[in-house]
Amino acid sequence: MDHIVTVQDAVTAFADFMEPTNAELDAIEREMPVILADVELLDAHIVTLDRTPTELDNRRIRRARRRALAARVALLNGTTAATLPGGAA
Repeated sequence: MDHIVTVQDAVTAFADFMEPTNAELDAIEREMPVILADVELLDAHIVTLDRTPTELDNRRIRRARRRALAARVALLNGTTAATLPGGAA
């Protein structure tokens, strides 16, 4: 019978190579309006999970869906969204 042995390198949780690069941080920053719009859309859907959506809920979902799509279009077109989700609309 052969024993299976794993070889494991020492891993440091805070090693320099594990930090995001500046390019990765810039990419996250560019995608932040899309991320925030998607979070808003998820929040709108989560509210309606345990109940029948009201007309107000449906409007909130439609508005959040439009913001998410607009943020994606803005990202693809290379522009930044002038407004962040969560403001008065």
